[in-house]
Amino acid sequence: MRLHAPRPAHRTFGSSYSSVIISGPTAPTQKPPMSAPKHASTSPSQPGTMKALPKIIFMSRWLQVPLYLGLIVAQAVYVVLFLKEVWHLVSHAMTLDEINIMLVVLGLIDVVMISNLLIMVIVGGYETFVSRLGVEGHPDEPEWLDHVNAGVLKVKLSMALISISSIHLLKTFINPDQHTFHTVLWQVIIHVAFLLSALIMAYVDRLTTHTHPRHFHDESFSPPRNAIE
Repeated sequence: MRLHAPRPAHRTFGSSYSSVIISGPTAPTQKPPMSAPKHASTSPSQPGTMKALPKIIFMSRWLQVPLYLGLIVAQAVYVVLFLKEVWHLVSHAMTLDEINIMLVVLGLIDVVMISNLLIMVIVGGYETFVSRLGVEGHPDEPEWLDHVNAGVLKVKLSMALISISSIHLLKTFINPDQHTFHTVLWQVIIHVAFLLSALIMAYVDRLTTHTHPRHFHDESFSPPRNAIE
């Protein structure tokens, strides 16, 4: 009987698999050391040094602080005016008729509207154009402050101006005999102009937000670059 030598094992799998057959144990392949990510040096948490002129221009925003402090003083004056009107209403409550009481109450509402306008300018303007207030998570944080920007601030100021104009127009309509026809006409024209301005600014803000949504949304939800790579 003639014995045949056994064939090599790798031939039974075909010539295409001969390169994957390992005859013996080999050392594990070592991966080359990974280099540091390129964007580590440009992390946003580590701001770079600024040159002299850009630093001066950037620090010039603090020149607006006296303006906002002046508006706080103006708001204090309005508080004194409000208390004066309240005292006038209480002290003459028995002698004033219904029309005069309504006019005084509308004057008080007008003062409150102007005070709200001052708060929007002071808080929103400082947060938008000067520096962060650092009130995130505070229980008294205004609801509109977490999404305020220049466009939203302009729309809110326009709405406040429309409210103030409505109060003045209502005071004119309550007692029209003390005003001429041209005065009433111009008040109506100015009120309509405020309405159109607010509508146009709201439309422009909405159009800008839909055209460039990345500039108006928080990008903290986006995955890190090293995870994608």
